[in-house]
Amino acid sequence: MTSDTTTHFGFTDVPLAEKQGLVDDVFHKVADRYDVMNDVMSAGMHRLWKDALISMLRPPHEHPFNHLDVAGGTGDIGFRVLDAGGAKTQVTILDINGEMLRVGRGRAKEKYQSQLRFVQGNAEKLPLPDKTYDAYTIAFGIRNVPDIPAALREAYRVLKRGGRFLCLEFSKVDVPLLDTLYETYSFKAIPGLGKLVTGDGEPYRYLVESIRKFPPPDAFADMITQAGFARATYRPLSGGIVAIHSGWKL
Repeated sequence: MTSDTTTHFGFTDVPLAEKQGLVDDVFHKVADRYDVMNDVMSAGMHRLWKDALISMLRPPHEHPFNHLDVAGGTGDIGFRVLDAGGAKTQVTILDINGEMLRVGRGRAKEKYQSQLRFVQGNAEKLPLPDKTYDAYTIAFGIRNVPDIPAALREAYRVLKRGGRFLCLEFSKVDVPLLDTLYETYSFKAIPGLGKLVTGDGEPYRYLVESIRKFPPPDAFADMITQAGFARATYRPLSGGIVAIHSGWKL
């Protein structure tokens, strides 16, 4: 964030109040092809990264587990939590974008009906009560939130004591040569692939730029601590292309 009233929309500085509308427009455009494009962009690696997130979460089978997945409208993480957990697992999928939630509801159909609910809401001001959830996940969504510290404080508020925060997000590549190849691929190939798959490359140009503007992992870990979480750590994956950040409400 560049000041109290401006923030980044990709490489462009915009008024803080305008960013959410711009982000909404991006995801309205790509919602129907979002999961397909994730496979194309990452060569399927996003599935392994998400599986690693669920392995760290380890939803229990033997007792009730109330989980919140934020910015997860299409259901990719929420469905994984339900598949990994037991019959007593309950998942709330929250997203600010109605088109993403529409896709998720269509994917869920009747399969998870008794254990799953979809909520439209803002990560910066969750329409949910205090101390309700055993865990909170957000995958590839936190960098699109205009006020990240507010979202982290809200995550802390809705978690129960002993609850866990987990965030899967793009990070900083720390392997020589891979960093150059990744940079070239991101800016040269991904917008073109986005245009081919979704008909519009500009949303993916923003998404690539937003990755570069996201804080480095040490700085984001500090933000998690400042929100009140204890034992903030991160685990780089695939040479630092992504990282899983963790914190506990103790």
